[in-house]
Amino acid sequence: MKIKNIIPVLFVSAGLFFGSCSDFLDRENPNKITASEYFRNENDVLRAINGIYRSIRDNYCLGEGSTAYTEERSDNISTQNNQSNAGEPFQFGDFSLLPANTFLKTHWTRMFAAIANANFVLTYIDDVKFADENLYKQYKAEARFLRALVYFHVVRKWGDVPLNTTHLTSPEEVAEHTFREKQETVYKQIVKDLVESLDAGSLPDFQPASGKGRTCKAAINALLGQAYLTMAATLNDGQRQSNLEQAKKYLTDAYNMRTFGDLKEVPYEDVFDVDKKGVCPELIFQIAYIRGDKDYNSSKARGNQPRDSRLLSQYASTGSVFLPSDLIKEYEEGDIRKEWSVQYSDYSNSYYIAKFRDASAGAGTLGYGGNDWILMRYADVMLLLAETHMQLGEETAAIGLLNQVRERAHLPGYQEMQNNAGYKSKYPTLKLAILHERRVELAFENHRWYDLLRCFTVTELETFFHNKTRTDFGISNPMNFGKKDLYYPIPFDEWKLNPEGMYQNEGYD
Repeated sequence: MKIKNIIPVLFVSAGLFFGSCSDFLDRENPNKITASEYFRNENDVLRAINGIYRSIRDNYCLGEGSTAYTEERSDNISTQNNQSNAGEPFQFGDFSLLPANTFLKTHWTRMFAAIANANFVLTYIDDVKFADENLYKQYKAEARFLRALVYFHVVRKWGDVPLNTTHLTSPEEVAEHTFREKQETVYKQIVKDLVESLDAGSLPDFQPASGKGRTCKAAINALLGQAYLTMAATLNDGQRQSNLEQAKKYLTDAYNMRTFGDLKEVPYEDVFDVDKKGVCPELIFQIAYIRGDKDYNSSKARGNQPRDSRLLSQYASTGSVFLPSDLIKEYEEGDIRKEWSVQYSDYSNSYYIAKFRDASAGAGTLGYGGNDWILMRYADVMLLLAETHMQLGEETAAIGLLNQVRERAHLPGYQEMQNNAGYKSKYPTLKLAILHERRVELAFENHRWYDLLRCFTVTELETFFHNKTRTDFGISNPMNFGKKDLYYPIPFDEWKLNPEGMYQNEGYD
C-alpha cells in the first residue's frame, strides 16, 4: 500500500484529513503540524471525528455515489454505457474488472484513508484531558464504529486485507503493516471495535434530528448483528452456530430499540421523503446531505432524472445510463413499493430509478437535493433478523418478521402465498422468499450484492447469474460471472509493490 494512501496529515486551517507523501513530517511547513501535536483540546478531537464522517461520505468510499462498487455489481441495475471514463466503471457490472482499474484503486484508497483517519483519532485521543468523561467515551465509540463499518465493507469486497489499528508515523511502519491478514482476523477486529463501542455506554439509542448522520446504539447493534450473520454464512471456521446466535442477539437488540410498533406504522414513502429524513423512526444511520448546498448536496435525484419528467428533480437531465434490470419482474401485483422505487419513461421507453426525489424549490434547477443516503433502517434489520431465525430453524419467528415487511407493502403474508403457484414456484424456500423481499424492499440501497454473497455459494452464484436473460441488463453481461468475481482484485500497484504480502486474489494473476 502506498504511503500516501494510509498516512493522514492534518491541515490546521481546514481541520480536514488528506493523503500525504513521505515529507509529512516536515515541520518547517507552517501550514501543517505533526499528528502527535494536533490534539490539544476537546474541539480538536471533534474536528477529527468529523473528518472521519466526511471521509465516509466520499462517493469513492461509502457515499451515495458508491453504487458502482455494490449495486451496479449486483443484478439490480442495467448498464447502458461502456465508454465513459475509458470504460472502467462498466467493468464492475460486466464482471470484467481488471486489477489496473483506476476506479477500483480509488475506492481502495478512500476506504483505507477513512480507516487511517479513525486510527489517528484512536491513537491520540488519550492525549487530551476531557472535562466530560462521557464525551471522551462517545468520541472513542464513534471512531471505533466508523472504523468497523469501513472494514466490514472492505473485507466483504476483497477478503484478506491489511489490518491496522494504529496511526503510522514512518515509512518503516507502513512497510511493516503492508500485508494481507486473513479475513477471520479482520472480522475479529470488527467485532472488537463494535463491542467496545457498545460497552462505552456513551451513545444514545438514536440520534435526535440535530445529530442525524452520527452513529447510535441501534446502529452499532445492527452492524454487529449483520457482521455475525455474514461470518456465519461465509467463514468456514467452525463457529457457524455461535455466530448465528450472536447475530440473533444483536439484531434483536437493535429491533427492540425501535420507537414504533409494527412496521406498517411507518409509511414506505416516509422513509424516502426528503422533508422527513430527520424524524422518520425507521431510519437508524445515514449519511447526511444538505439541500441547496453546492458542496454537500445529494445528486441522487438529478442523476436518475429522465429527460421527459420532473418527478425527481427540477434539473434538466439528459437521462441516466443506469436503469433497473430484471428487478422489475420481481415486484408482485399490488406492491406499493414499485411505484415509489421505479417509474416508466415514455421518452426512453424504459423504467428508471425513482426512489430518491427532491424536486423542491430549495433544490432548484441545479438539482442540489437534500436526500440523505440511508445505510441502515429497520426493514433491513428485520429481514436480516428473519434470515437469522430461518438459519436457526426458527421459521415461525422468521415468517412473522417477513410478514411485517410484506404487510406494509400491502401484500399477503408468506403463509397465504404458499397457495399462490407463481410465488411458490419462484420462491420455493423461505430463504429465497426472504431474499426476494430484501431485493424489492431495499432496491438501489447498496445491499443486494452483499445479500447474494451471503446467501449463495460461489458455485450457486455462477448458476444464478448464468441463468439471467442478458437483454435485461443493457450492454453488460451477467453471464461473465465466474469464481474469481467473488472478490475484487487487489489493485495492481498494491500487488506489484509487495507481491508476497499483498498476494493477488485467485483468477486475477
